[in-house]
This record gives sequence, C-alpha cells and structure tokens, in this order.
Amino acid sequence: MIQTLEAVIDQAGNLRLLQPVALPSMRRALVTILDDEPEPSVLETVMMSEPALALDWNNPEEDAAWSHLDRLPSL
Repeated sequence: MIQTLEAVIDQAGNLRLLQPVALPSMRRALVTILDDEPEPSVLETVMMSEPALALDWNNPEEDAAWSHLDRLPSL
C-alpha cells in the first residue's frame, strides 16, 4: 500500500517524519522537496524544545524529586 507522510528536511539533508510509521520490512521511498518552509506544528515545537528541556529534566535532583512516582501501583 502506498502511503503519503509529511516530513521536514533540515539544511544538512536530515529527514524527520512528523508522525510515526510502522512497516513490516524495509521499503523504498520517494521524497518531493517543496519550496515553502514548514509551519511549526505543536508536535514539531515540542520536539524542537526537547533538548533544551532535557538539560533541566535529566539530572539527579529532578530524578530525586519525582522518585516517589516510581512506587505508585500500575493501573
């Protein structure tokens, strides 16, 4: 089945799909590069902010502050 997926390509040529895709095995793809710049979606904005937020979140103090949640029973 042919699928069309939205993606963005940065200046270095790195391609990032804007939604996850699951395939049964490796597939070929065709890429069409559009002239317009993408409008940032909510998902893209979140993804772009992740490295900056990781600086705050990924540290021992933050892990200790939220460690009590590890002891909650699973639903």
